[in-house]
Amino acid sequence: MDYEIRELKQDEVNILNTFLYEAIFIPDGVDAPPYEIIKKPELQVYVADFGRQKGDICYVAELDEKIVGAVWVRIMDDYGHVNDATPSLAISLLKEYRNHGIGTKLMKRILLELKNQGYKQTSLSVQKKNYAVRMYYKVGFHIVEENDEEYIMVCKL
Repeated sequence: MDYEIRELKQDEVNILNTFLYEAIFIPDGVDAPPYEIIKKPELQVYVADFGRQKGDICYVAELDEKIVGAVWVRIMDDYGHVNDATPSLAISLLKEYRNHGIGTKLMKRILLELKNQGYKQTSLSVQKKNYAVRMYYKVGFHIVEENDEEYIMVCKL
């Protein structure tokens, strides 16, 4: 696959709603929630007014003039929050573009950018059953907290 990793343009910010929805882990045999779920305040914290807060960074994967994946961070009080100096990370790809290494490339790119901007670490929350946990380990994340369903993971930069 010949794709490009690039920064999200401000006029593309609304695409983050699509990738926020795609980031919702749906276990096998479970029906996907309605798209409107992303309008809940606890999910809108990831995308509302993105690009207007200090620390908002987003990279996308583009293939044939179509955005097929996104990784973004912001300082927010979300599921993966560890402290006010650590940006929380979200990543997703359209289903048909998963398992091709695109997510790993997106992660490496944003981790490099965070390091270049002087951040010490980034965090995320992930369901224990999510296959992406393996990729997070591979790029340097480790578990700092967990409950019955989720891990909170941190990557030192």
